[in-house]
Amino acid sequence: MLTQLTVSNYAIAERVELQFGKGMTALTGETGAGKSIVLDALGLAMGGRADAGAVRYGAKRADITATFDVSAIPEALRWLESHELDDDNDCILRRVISKDGRSRAYINGQPCPLAHLKDLGGLLMDIHSQHQHQSLLRKETHRKLIDEFARAEDLASETREAWQAWNQIRTKLLERQQNAEESEAKLQLLRYQVEELDRLALESGEQEQLEQEQAQLSQADAILHSSHQAALLCTEDETNAAGLLHQALQQLEQLPVEMPALADTIQMLNEAQIQISEAGDNLRHFVDDYEADPARLTEVEDRLSAIYQMARKHRISPEELPEFHKRQSAELAELDGGEGSLEKLEAELESRRDGFNELAGKLSGIRAKAAGQLDQRIAGELAQLSMPAVQFVTHLSRNNQDEPAPHGLEEIEFLVSANPGQPARPLAKVASGGELSRISLAIQVVVAQTSTTPTLIFDEVDVGIGGGTAEVVGKLLRSLGDNGQVICVTHLPQVAAQSHQHLFVSKFTQQDATFSKIESLDDQGRISEVARMLGGVDMTEHTIAHATEMFSKGQATHH
Repeated sequence: MLTQLTVSNYAIAERVELQFGKGMTALTGETGAGKSIVLDALGLAMGGRADAGAVRYGAKRADITATFDVSAIPEALRWLESHELDDDNDCILRRVISKDGRSRAYINGQPCPLAHLKDLGGLLMDIHSQHQHQSLLRKETHRKLIDEFARAEDLASETREAWQAWNQIRTKLLERQQNAEESEAKLQLLRYQVEELDRLALESGEQEQLEQEQAQLSQADAILHSSHQAALLCTEDETNAAGLLHQALQQLEQLPVEMPALADTIQMLNEAQIQISEAGDNLRHFVDDYEADPARLTEVEDRLSAIYQMARKHRISPEELPEFHKRQSAELAELDGGEGSLEKLEAELESRRDGFNELAGKLSGIRAKAAGQLDQRIAGELAQLSMPAVQFVTHLSRNNQDEPAPHGLEEIEFLVSANPGQPARPLAKVASGGELSRISLAIQVVVAQTSTTPTLIFDEVDVGIGGGTAEVVGKLLRSLGDNGQVICVTHLPQVAAQSHQHLFVSKFTQQDATFSKIESLDDQGRISEVARMLGGVDMTEHTIAHATEMFSKGQATHH
């Protein structure tokens, strides 16, 4: 529920602070006084489009803050929690618009994308405008209203998603069918390439290993010669390293006196002599066992040649061949009997269509049931609005094409018969402007009664209505307010007199600047405003008496 609205430097409003409560709030004032400021400001708080012209002349920025109590709105609480923006039961939407047209959005003090204001605002408020009846001339509006009335928006969304999934597969299948020859040629090429790569069967790291082995095999003579010479130098030559170490040890062991300082050195020479001897043994064994293998060298070089040739063929480095092989095999599997094959795509398309048909069929049943209930409820409201002879029909007709459609299995259109005995025809061809306005109001009232949105805003939806019908409109809006919160901009005294709260909008000029003022009226102020709405500028005793009677009756009716 909206609890407070603060508007600074917006349009002609310098500073406005309003408190809101449950029930119905009437917003009145002379034409041009600035009644639209409140609704426009709320629209901006909900993420509506803004421009630099919204900023009051001479100010740097406009600042709009709307505070809501969301304790009884579980959808809003879940949204805030999922976005880590929850703050007990309060929700504060703020919009700041600079004079250069840029704007910033905040939720509970945290900067956020404008889309977040729209998403959350849609859970908190629903605005019904005086121009909304124009949208009743479009079939998509009819479908949206029937789904909202039936509370089938989620199912309609699932149906649309199922259609999107079906359409995605259909598009893919059509592309495959249209490019069948090209696809077949690509398939044949892939098969050939993968077969070649399969025969090569190159393993990861194999090329590097083969190159190392080739280097060793090609230098076998040099390796043997160097190893043999090293063995001689270690233990077998006349001046071998082991012999020299032995001579050094003998010199130290023949010292005339014991030298503790050389003990570590003697130990190191002993260890070195042992290691030199072992190294010489290892070298002799290596030379004795090492065999140059020309046949293996040829085999390794042939294998490397095949690898290099395959890499050049595909214009990649040899190191990339294993991964390339993997990718080509996966693409072949996709096209040749995999998920991308014609057979699999056709099967998946059929499966997706079955899923769509199941959801769309369920949606059709709900819509058909809701259509009958909606027609009955709207007929009751139209009778109260002095249109008892008008027959309202929600017409559901199957789609002509034999393919799924994003909105389901049927077209939905509101039809009206203005006079008994006449066939029901589309609204645009039957209803006049005044009739369309009243039909629109009846639809909005009925749909609003099933709405889960706690705050409903009606912007001059009573245009073109007067007399006893205006009193009925007031009762309808008041009844909606009894179950939630309704804010209504109205020019009708019969409507204003029945509200729970009355806000009066006026404007004044001071030092060549125009200001808008909004004040909450007490009972006496409400009577005076109802009198103004009844009689204009010059209020007579008769007008005051009439206003007092209308206000008393409007308030007593609901007690």
